[in-house]
Amino acid sequence: ERGRLYLPRELLLRHGIEVKTGMRLGENVTLESLAREDYQAVLLGIGAQLPNQIPLEVEGDLPVLEALTVLRDTELENPTKLKGRVVVYGGGNTAMDVARSALRLGAIETDVIVRGTRAQMPAHPSEIDEALEEGAHLTFLRSIARVEGKTLTLEIRTSVEGGKSVATGQFETRQADVLVLATGQQVDLDALTNIEGLSVDDGVVLVDPGMQTGVEGVFAAGDMTPGNRTVTTAIGHGKKAARNIDAYLRGETYIAPPKHEVADFDKLNTWYYSDAPRTIRPMLDAVRRTSGFAEVVGDLTEENALFEARRCMSCGNCFECDNCYGVCPDNSVNKLGPGKRFEFKYDYCKGCSLCATECPCGAIKMVPEDI
Repeated sequence: ERGRLYLPRELLLRHGIEVKTGMRLGENVTLESLAREDYQAVLLGIGAQLPNQIPLEVEGDLPVLEALTVLRDTELENPTKLKGRVVVYGGGNTAMDVARSALRLGAIETDVIVRGTRAQMPAHPSEIDEALEEGAHLTFLRSIARVEGKTLTLEIRTSVEGGKSVATGQFETRQADVLVLATGQQVDLDALTNIEGLSVDDGVVLVDPGMQTGVEGVFAAGDMTPGNRTVTTAIGHGKKAARNIDAYLRGETYIAPPKHEVADFDKLNTWYYSDAPRTIRPMLDAVRRTSGFAEVVGDLTEENALFEARRCMSCGNCFECDNCYGVCPDNSVNKLGPGKRFEFKYDYCKGCSLCATECPCGAIKMVPEDI
């Protein structure tokens, strides 16, 4: 109904998609039965949900926790062991989330041990800055060699060319009440072993350019396939897989359309745009942020959001400014109405290129005519 906000799950169900819960590949169902008996095509999107196992000598009863478990318990308001001196091992956004959560749960101090330099950390710069503002401490170029009681032995590392760090053989110690491992995730491939045609390399499932595995009709996407493990990559994989599956079910091969030419800065006429400096979203100060788990970044007001939208130059995309319509000396540009852009009448066009020259966003390209 108009005006009602639907959750993504509700939208899927409203479109007739059937969801079966409580199913586990290899137990309730097999890949062979899905691909050969039940469906014409299968998409695997298992993700990387298992924590990386790192070799670590641990003696004593110091709690050693997995970052994803800690964050899940925090979200579900289950009791956690984040108290006292909390040490987090890792340098990604997950490590920053754990460190910031520990401070909110009352940790005396939180120290993040990073194998590389700050520049080498995969965490977003804003996440690092906000963690530091809230009181987290970052120790760079260190790796945890062993744990004895509440004493962590750290090996000092040094940065080398190529964006890596190497061990120096020198050590120092650090005290901790809790150690949280945030060293990345891996794919659970137990249910995908010994399947004819399915190739696994370095912990991921290999796919062809069409996202199809070596098993006929079985596709894979997201973190379980080669590529960057980001939300953006996973969404892109999903769209690409959907297009290829659609073509596969039609007995065709999906051919991606040619990509649009990048409208770089040289193709823009920036003098057409009004000056609209960036609007900063309001953020709570560090003390108020660490007092709980409420949202720390405020919303833009409607006025600020509209002002912020003015900063978009619509690079390479026509926004119907009417410049081409107004400057054409031959009346060869026809307006098609709001949202429909323009039609170029080539029988009248003399190729003077005024429209392309004056287009603010570089949406018009001059192409030599075939003779």
